Amino acid sequence: MKKVLLLGGTGAMGVYLTEILSALGHSVVVTSRRPREAHGTVSYLCGNAQDDTFLRDCVKRVSPDAIVDFMVYGTEVFQRRVGFLTQASAHYVFLSSYRVYAGEVPLRETSPRLLDVCTNTDYLGTDEYALTKARQEDLLRAMHGGNAWTIVRPAITFSKERFQFGVLEANTVCWRALHGLPLVMPAEMLDKRTTLTWGRDVAMMIARLVLNPKAYGEAFTAATAEAHTWREVFEIYRKTIGATLVECSMADYLTITQVPWQVRYDRMFDRVVDNSKVLAATGMTQADLTPLDEALSRELAAFREHPHYAWLDWGRTARMDKVLGLPMPRGLSWRERMDYQMARHPNLARNLPMRGVRWLVRKVRGQ
Repeated sequence: MKKVLLLGGTGAMGVYLTEILSALGHSVVVTSRRPREAHGTVSYLCGNAQDDTFLRDCVKRVSPDAIVDFMVYGTEVFQRRVGFLTQASAHYVFLSSYRVYAGEVPLRETSPRLLDVCTNTDYLGTDEYALTKARQEDLLRAMHGGNAWTIVRPAITFSKERFQFGVLEANTVCWRALHGLPLVMPAEMLDKRTTLTWGRDVAMMIARLVLNPKAYGEAFTAATAEAHTWREVFEIYRKTIGATLVECSMADYLTITQVPWQVRYDRMFDRVVDNSKVLAATGMTQADLTPLDEALSRELAAFREHPHYAWLDWGRTARMDKVLGLPMPRGLSWRERMDYQMARHPNLARNLPMRGVRWLVRKVRGQ
């Protein structure tokens, strides 16, 4: 029985990876920010895996044969950690992202990365997610004397409490749909193709890469080859949870979402994946992956019955309502109303004289 340590493995892919690795006969230890109950060959270590002391203690206690790293690091933090991580087990699996790629269709592991081909100096001067992951890939590849490593680049995944529509997450998409409030997206984005993959299917790919010699020193795009426009994706949300849609301008969308680089350098690309490399390494076929309509409908239907949000994005909800001319939703707590109004009236929130404070309090109270 091999021991696999999952760092931050309680998210969209990790929850499925845990059960799959266990079913394959591995002993699985998962780091978690909150206590969780052990079951079968799965156990949990409660703490913050961003903390170096906790991380080193985990490795000492587990002595893992493999580490799968779901953590999101700043580049400087990863540079400090990468040597330890590659020495801590026989196989280190680094979760990168398909967002490292530029706009080639279809995407292959050899496709150009934004970090290497983008000429926008403003963008390259940031540590935006796609650039961060690419820089960390380079740090990993530059390591000398470490053990085997693998880079996994998942496309957009959905699973249980994680659902995306454009750049919006479940805490906006599902909350608004289940409260009868519309979503927005520009027409030019609605017609772009995207690759959404069920978290369990990606987890199956990762599980079959762990301690697999074919994966050592390689990068893999973990995704389905199935691609759909965002309009087609929306139809699944509409049929399953009653979502409604209003087309908006790109300017309004950027005002609402406030992630211009993600929009420009990902969601406005056609994202179609050639997944032949990962299928060959894992012994899987495209037929082993669940069709989008079936998997997304199933997960959304389960979520509809028992909705749960780690947190709610009142900023995006408030800005969306402002663009649509809608009033503040009913039933919000005092603190939620405060967050909502400050996001809806940002100029007032930045410069709050006493008169503005009194005005804001009246708005929160609904007066």
